[in-house]
Amino acid sequence: MAKKSFTLMVIPDHDAPVKRYTIQRSWLVQVGMGLMLVAGLGAGASIHYLQVAADASENRILREENLTLRSQLKSVRERIEHIGSTLDRVERFDQKLRAVTLLSDPQRNLAMGPTEPEAGTTAPATDTQFTQLTTTDTPKMMLGRLDRLSAEATRQELSLQDLQAYFQDQKSLLASTPSVWPARGWVTSDFGQRLDPYTADRVTHAGLDIAAPHGKEVTAPSDGTVVFAGLEGGYGNVLVIDHGYGIKTRYGHLSKILVKAGDRVKRGAAIAAVGNTGRSTGPHLHYEVRVNGVPQNPRKFILEE
Repeated sequence: MAKKSFTLMVIPDHDAPVKRYTIQRSWLVQVGMGLMLVAGLGAGASIHYLQVAADASENRILREENLTLRSQLKSVRERIEHIGSTLDRVERFDQKLRAVTLLSDPQRNLAMGPTEPEAGTTAPATDTQFTQLTTTDTPKMMLGRLDRLSAEATRQELSLQDLQAYFQDQKSLLASTPSVWPARGWVTSDFGQRLDPYTADRVTHAGLDIAAPHGKEVTAPSDGTVVFAGLEGGYGNVLVIDHGYGIKTRYGHLSKILVKAGDRVKRGAAIAAVGNTGRSTGPHLHYEVRVNGVPQNPRKFILEE
């Protein structure tokens, strides 16, 4: 039969009597259970504390990350607004250039569709509205605006390439327009009707006669390619330059030709010398401008005084 109590004997070092303590078994069990309960509560409290501490640390990290994300979103929002404003300015400049050049924008026409909203519908948002952001915009909303900005930037790039091609063509056209005098002298016979110096008949003079000393330098009035250099009936030594865009210039009665067919010439380059070859009453340059084969008054093209 299990003992219901235990006796604890304390034997001192001296002659003092031995002390006896009786401990009930039930009390030991209760004390043991109490200690186990305290230990369990302590362990639970420790675990709870550690969990709370971990949660607090995680919350602090999340708050810091949240602040960082808010700051980054603000920066992204400001950049989107800046890009949108820049594209708006580019668009206005593009429209001004097209108004000056009378060029339409096929990309914008394709993108915009009808210019007026149908009855009962609201007008589509403008590009500026697409780029206006608020502090409540979500990342998804900003991504949508970025997509629209990207599409607008692509359209602007195509539009500016179109304008670049136009101005490049205009630059080429200006370089090809015979806008300066081919020789310095005085005009003795103008473009249009005149009396033939040999027959006295009334005839059409297809160019200008510019009197100048024999051997005076003749220069190209614009860029072009020499397409003929040689003799041509009553005009003697003749030079013809093709400037593109249907424009050709002809030079007659030359004493000397300094270029040959196929040569590329630039405005101001020496191409010949004034002479008296062919049917001529004296040293002069016969100068013609033809557009698509039709003689034009050279004075219409000359910008110099």
